[in-house]
Amino acid sequence: MLVTTRSLDHHGIVSGIYDELEIGKVIDEVLPKFGQHKLAHSIVVKAMILNCLGFVDSRLYMYSQYFETLPVERLLGPEISASDLTDDVLGRTLDAIYEADPTQLFMKLSLKMLEIVNIRTQLLQSDTTNFSLHGDYNYINDGSVIEITYGHAKDGRDDLKRFGLGMITNQYGIPLFAKAYSGNASDKETIIEAMKILQENITFPDDVYYIADSALYSEGNIKAMIEGMKWITRVPSTLNLAKNLLISDLEFKNGEDPRYSFYETIVEYGGIKQKWVVVYSTEMQKRKDITFERKIQKKVNESQKDLKDLKKIKFACEKDAIAALERWKKENPHCLLETVEISTVSTKENGKIGRPKKNEKPIIHYVVNAKAVRNYEIELNEKEYQGRFIIASNDLNLDAEKMLEYYKNQSKVEKGFRFIKDKSFRVSEVYLKKPQRIEALSMIMVLTLMVYSVAEWQLREKLKETGETIPNQVKKQTQKPTLKWAFVLMRGITEVKVEVDSKVITKIANMDEIKSKIIRLMGKNCEKYYF
Repeated sequence: MLVTTRSLDHHGIVSGIYDELEIGKVIDEVLPKFGQHKLAHSIVVKAMILNCLGFVDSRLYMYSQYFETLPVERLLGPEISASDLTDDVLGRTLDAIYEADPTQLFMKLSLKMLEIVNIRTQLLQSDTTNFSLHGDYNYINDGSVIEITYGHAKDGRDDLKRFGLGMITNQYGIPLFAKAYSGNASDKETIIEAMKILQENITFPDDVYYIADSALYSEGNIKAMIEGMKWITRVPSTLNLAKNLLISDLEFKNGEDPRYSFYETIVEYGGIKQKWVVVYSTEMQKRKDITFERKIQKKVNESQKDLKDLKKIKFACEKDAIAALERWKKENPHCLLETVEISTVSTKENGKIGRPKKNEKPIIHYVVNAKAVRNYEIELNEKEYQGRFIIASNDLNLDAEKMLEYYKNQSKVEKGFRFIKDKSFRVSEVYLKKPQRIEALSMIMVLTLMVYSVAEWQLREKLKETGETIPNQVKKQTQKPTLKWAFVLMRGITEVKVEVDSKVITKIANMDEIKSKIIRLMGKNCEKYYF
């Protein structure tokens, strides 16, 4: 008798959702298998997603080893083994994805998902991030591929080259758009480009809103928005009009949520009439109060250092010294000058010290003597206004509270990026040298997020629909579990094969009530991998 075991765990759910969304069908249509290759590209993509959502320390460049402990035939198809999943197979599929245009392929997959999953899109959140890469990446770029180069490091690793990734999700965090960008690409440019590409390729209801952070808000972008596109964004506090509004004496209206109050006004910017809502948040005020003293002390220290440098300068005339002092006052509002004196110093014509010779005229210079102290009055004003921010929309009829609710949903796309970078998964591991393959892999990253977020949405909807619950991390019953936690609950499910006299019996072991409930709620496409 020969007994073999393979860990099935949560992989059947990942495979089931992949099948349900017909990802393999779309990939086979766009990337048909040619030649003598054993595996279709759709199988390789499925294997990559299983690897990405594996919860183990197994990166994509070692993904054949990853499958050695899994029931590969059950998950990927008859007569497929872990040894078939080689680096060459992975690279060939990534090359095919790049040739087909990863962005266009992803939008085809998005369209298919929207056909299958009964979700009405209302909000479209746009954002960008970037990923650090180790290596030189010195290659000749003819402009057709992204550039792996230095740029604004969102992870703080300014010493490493990087590539960017733009993404748009719906209100449930399910991605509908993905595109890789060069490491030094501008957020202002990539966000508006992503919105326009999505708008041109997928038709949405009339009341859909495009949402982004303040990177979207510029005169050029506001003008570039396609007519009929409704948008909501945060207004940069650096705009003069915004600066003045943020420190004005405004009559706020209390919201239904006691944490917020609102002031509404209509402005015109970029030639577009729009509603601005000044939001006062008590929670933001509390957060900023914590760091306020440290921030002010830093500014005061910098101001005093600037004054110390100013006092070392010798001016040719008193007027120049006064002008320099006035500039310092304007640039350093957090300090007041307690004592101010402009005095003269004289030097010899040759610049040397000592008593001047007979008939030698001394050169007169003017220097500033002053002492700076903290300006407590301006601090009080700043502290009073720091709980404010401004959001804007070109929908003049949109209620202020609804606008804030929609804008806060921007956290869904940010959550998606956190998922991609979560070290407990291996989605963002990049060990590829060709920028073309990195572009293709970025599409796989976001496709993995699509599978994960659709599965999480479906599980929560089914729990709500049936009134059932599952235990959370502290053993309390919930209808809103994270899929990551549901995956933890699925650990231990094992495929057992027993071979006796050339006859093979296959069983699923370590199933319990909670695991069975999750599988049942996820539907028939997932059940087939377990039962």
